[in-house]
Amino acid sequence: MGIGVLCGLLAGALWGLVFIVPELLSSFSPLELAVGRYLAYGAMAFVILLPRLRALQQRLTRADCAALVRHALAGNLVYYMLLSVGVQYAGVGPTSLIVGMLPVVVTLLGRNDHGAVPLRRLALPLLLVAAGIACINVDAFAHPASSDPVRTAIGIACATGALLCWSWYALDNSRYLKRNPHFGSAEWSALYGLSTGILALVLGAAAVAFGVAGPATGAARDWGLFWTCNALLALGASMIGNQLWNVASRRVPVTLSGQLILFETLFALAYGFVYRGHGPRPLELAAIALLVCGVTWSVRAHASSPAELGHGDLAEGDGVAGAAHRHQA
Repeated sequence: MGIGVLCGLLAGALWGLVFIVPELLSSFSPLELAVGRYLAYGAMAFVILLPRLRALQQRLTRADCAALVRHALAGNLVYYMLLSVGVQYAGVGPTSLIVGMLPVVVTLLGRNDHGAVPLRRLALPLLLVAAGIACINVDAFAHPASSDPVRTAIGIACATGALLCWSWYALDNSRYLKRNPHFGSAEWSALYGLSTGILALVLGAAAVAFGVAGPATGAARDWGLFWTCNALLALGASMIGNQLWNVASRRVPVTLSGQLILFETLFALAYGFVYRGHGPRPLELAAIALLVCGVTWSVRAHASSPAELGHGDLAEGDGVAGAAHRHQA
């Protein structure tokens, strides 16, 4: 089990980079960040799929293609654009803490599924999460990343939108795979990456054609750093991170694996504190403690039920492992 926990920790460390890259590349727009990241990921997925692409293509149905398109948009492109706006407008801390509520939100959205946890069992953990959200918002407006409170509010709204996008994707993807088991999880993950890359290429071409791919700020734009960061995200967060998670999910109990998702949030916060040059403020510490307790409590309640979501249904990102597993991002 120790190896499983270590792999979960390393996966969280790689996934946490997703939150710091928009801060490092603040001179690039969220659209450019999403297109760059997923062009790189799509290219890697294409290389992996190339030897068996024709055989997979013959098995694809129209429903599969529709599912891949909506999942690529909700789970990757739109999600990451919203996350990038959240980081650039509200900061790494608030955005990572809001997105860190994924396990709770997925549980709530799936409350009508067979075997779902009754909401009364989640009342106390949800109160902790709500208190954590209150601390996040108070701190975000007391120490805003921007001097414009409207900009901060937009950032928090977009971080919330990113949370809802990925939560919807996680459930829709899980349900689709259960209804359509004709693709293995590795095959579906690679097709998911390839479809995201194709959509990113189309989106980038359209943005250039219509002149909407401008920079987020007037700062100097380092394209070498841009492509280096996006290639590292594609390789580290989307490919290596997913494989590490797959190892972790096979070696630890589900009750524990759900809680390992929190490593992503904690690493994102740590990277943000290092980048910012100082540690967490009191309200940030309170928010971290409340959210960790609330999410952990929620995961434990959910894991003890007869039917539970796998981590692939709960976490942030780019692929799928296991029956409905991932990713993530």
